[in-house]
Amino acid sequence: MLSDIEISQRAELEPIEKIAEKIGLTADDIELYGKYKAKISYKKLQEIAASPLEEGKLILVTAITPTAAGEGKSTVSIGLGDALNRQHQNVIIALREPSLGPCFGAKGGATGGGYSQIVPMEDINLHFTGDIHAVTTAANLLSAMIDNHIYQGNKLQIDEKTITWKRCVDLNDRTLREITIGQGAKINGIERQAKFCISVASEIMAILCLAEDIKDLKARLSRIVIGKNIKGDYVTAANLNAVGAMSAILKDAIKPNLVQTLEHTPALVHGGPFANIAHGCNSLIATKTALKLADYVITEAGFGADLGAEKFMDIKCRQGNISPATIVIVATVRALKMHGGVEKERLNEENLAALSEGFSNLRIHIENMQKFGVPVVVAINKFSQDTEAELKLLQQKCETLGIAAVLCEGWEKGGAGVENLAQIVMEKSREPNEFHYMYQEDEPLEDKISQLAKSIYRAKYADFSDLAMEKLKSYAQRGYGKLCVCIAKTQNSISHDKSLRNAPQDYVLPIRDVSLSAGAGFVVAYAGGIVDMPGLPEHPAAENIDVDETGKISGLF
Repeated sequence: MLSDIEISQRAELEPIEKIAEKIGLTADDIELYGKYKAKISYKKLQEIAASPLEEGKLILVTAITPTAAGEGKSTVSIGLGDALNRQHQNVIIALREPSLGPCFGAKGGATGGGYSQIVPMEDINLHFTGDIHAVTTAANLLSAMIDNHIYQGNKLQIDEKTITWKRCVDLNDRTLREITIGQGAKINGIERQAKFCISVASEIMAILCLAEDIKDLKARLSRIVIGKNIKGDYVTAANLNAVGAMSAILKDAIKPNLVQTLEHTPALVHGGPFANIAHGCNSLIATKTALKLADYVITEAGFGADLGAEKFMDIKCRQGNISPATIVIVATVRALKMHGGVEKERLNEENLAALSEGFSNLRIHIENMQKFGVPVVVAINKFSQDTEAELKLLQQKCETLGIAAVLCEGWEKGGAGVENLAQIVMEKSREPNEFHYMYQEDEPLEDKISQLAKSIYRAKYADFSDLAMEKLKSYAQRGYGKLCVCIAKTQNSISHDKSLRNAPQDYVLPIRDVSLSAGAGFVVAYAGGIVDMPGLPEHPAAENIDVDETGKISGLF
């Protein structure tokens, strides 16, 4: 079979104006970025938001705990959208924008795979429409204004040692985690310790993805806390008069991007916060726009259900007043065997015992999602090496939990391989829905974190460092106690420890530190050794990416 990029490059795309027509948008409603990409105009976004149109059904696609064997969450999401389109349903796929960090690192791009892809694949995976560059620039403008303010006399009396705001870049560069700035001559500024995070983990990205419109965007930017003054009071972006310029940089980035799948299903690809550090969902403005324009909206949440899906419900749904009609959990036989102890080199061998053992990981994710009161379906992303006995065993184990497990072959067959899942998703979305959150906003911050530790991560309890408890108490005293919580932890385990595969339980979840994202509306709790600036592997994907003399890119996956 052809590689993902070869399939993408051989595809015949429809002009983006034609894709826009499918969801009721005219040429005047979109802003073109070439022949196959567009943004929805701000005027049209306002019109859609104010319209009395009935909202469609929101389908959330999530997954088991990621492994090196692969799960295929984006592939299933795109295949499901194409399958609904084949069944003559009005559907929009709403996904995140890929970060350059994973594209050049180990994970690769995020446009699906095989014959379930959004296109143009190279554009979406690389610079796209410049949204992430805008996020990077807005964040770094604030950093520049902070250090310039101090250099120019420090009228706000900012205490340099308390500055928490980080510069960012959309690449995996571990050398930037801890740096010293302002070295050398006095004209270079005040020398101090500083940090970088990857752009998609920045608070600006979270704000962009949770803002309802430009007015809300500016209000959120104004609430950003960058540190304290010498009296111990918080200093904000508004205090530095940075909000207007930051908003101007982001004025186009806030508009959702319209593209298409290989089967010409409309897709809004917008926003890209990491789920192991930030909240891991596409933009609220894209999701809510899609819900007004389609009967079914397929979206996904990053990494496993313990991370992205929980944050989707407790942060995005709460702040946006939306809720999913059905949750689809993606699993593969290969990944479950890996959770059951099989090494990657032996995953092609039938191993029913390891599959049974690894099923515990899927079981926990099913139970966790059922706690939110939403119907759950399992999508088995089929690989050619899967045996009939393995597939049958996995389906039987799901059936014992009262859960339908549907084979999906979107990678090989596109939407035609996902039609059975589409049918069940439509049926499930009509079932009674008792959606609710995992915690209430009035609960103390430490109680919210403890609730997630026990209910979602299956820990005995959360162990807070003295530093974390001190900060949490300070946040509550300053009026931030009702914010959501966003756990930052490894994606490779339900726990905080990436070496703990499958279904770890009854361990202690260490909360070593917390930080305030007042503009985004949540407090980040750092569990274990998670960092917000990834590093590259020994052989990064960047080593295999190239472009020929005609401009044709190779090596992306």
